[in-house]
Amino acid sequence: MNLKELAQRLGLSPTTVSRALNGYPEVNEATRERVMAAAKEHNYHPNTRAIRLATGRAMAVGHVIPIANRHEIVNPVFADFIAGAGEVYSRNDYDMLLSVVPDEEEEQTYRNLKVKGNVDGVIVHGPRQNDPRIPLLREIGLPFVVHGRATGSTDPYFWLDVNNRRAIRQATDYLLDLGHRRIALVNGLEFLDFAIRRRSGYVDALAGHGIDPDPALMVSDEMSEMAGFRAAGAMLALTDPPTAFVAASMISGMGVRRAVEAAGLRLGQDVSLVIFDDDLSYMKNGEDEAIFTAVRSSVREAGRLVAEMLLNRIANPGAGPSQQLLDAELILGQSTGPAPRR
Repeated sequence: MNLKELAQRLGLSPTTVSRALNGYPEVNEATRERVMAAAKEHNYHPNTRAIRLATGRAMAVGHVIPIANRHEIVNPVFADFIAGAGEVYSRNDYDMLLSVVPDEEEEQTYRNLKVKGNVDGVIVHGPRQNDPRIPLLREIGLPFVVHGRATGSTDPYFWLDVNNRRAIRQATDYLLDLGHRRIALVNGLEFLDFAIRRRSGYVDALAGHGIDPDPALMVSDEMSEMAGFRAAGAMLALTDPPTAFVAASMISGMGVRRAVEAAGLRLGQDVSLVIFDDDLSYMKNGEDEAIFTAVRSSVREAGRLVAEMLLNRIANPGAGPSQQLLDAELILGQSTGPAPRR
């Protein structure tokens, strides 16, 4: 079916149908939804080349990954995010452009994307404190949405984030309610915004119970299984070891579990563990029963929502900044129990 035939079925002009499919703001929402439903029903896909010529859009979204963060590409969290975003891109006939560049060339890469018109917008990953990419992208006029937030960036911008501070406070509070007082934090890299907020939630929970944080029980590192194993092993060897851990990801939590078992201890009895679970497609936290007690928020769903936010921004360039904060859900599993008697 071509555009003219679809328009005839709907009783609309080809121009109106084309504008509805391509997100023009002057088409009312009821008409847009009607056109989109008919296009899906009749398996109609507009000619991407024609759209580019008619609208001047590249029909592509950019993801720029500096080499220093190349591990992100093989990280299951990144893969699930891209899978969720990719569903939205394909449904809207958008392509994805992934650029892996030297750190010192990151700024120029964004400028080149704008000048060459290779993409209509970009998604910013791994926001940092006072992230320089936010003023840069605003300066060059390239639409963007941040997956996360950037502490210290005061100007309004588009972002979607999970409430990391509340999630880790909830996890730590749960362990405190079980009687644990020596609780360790195995965190991500703390120049990244999410890790800063997670540490704050952990410290807030301890303060709420009159406990001063112990620097010996706080580690910041890449969220890998080996980093989790090494951190937990060192803490369990302390004279006054922790009876519980909060881990920033399932992957680092798996390392904590290995260290607990290597020390001859039983997870959920001698030592408790709560993780942050991104609800990964290929690394599920159990099936009928959760393996780890966790605060859970789907990164795949976050990918879908961020992609939709960016495409809406591209289609409606005059719209004001949009922000969305997701909450994580506490899931009880087999990895936690009351604090053991010393």
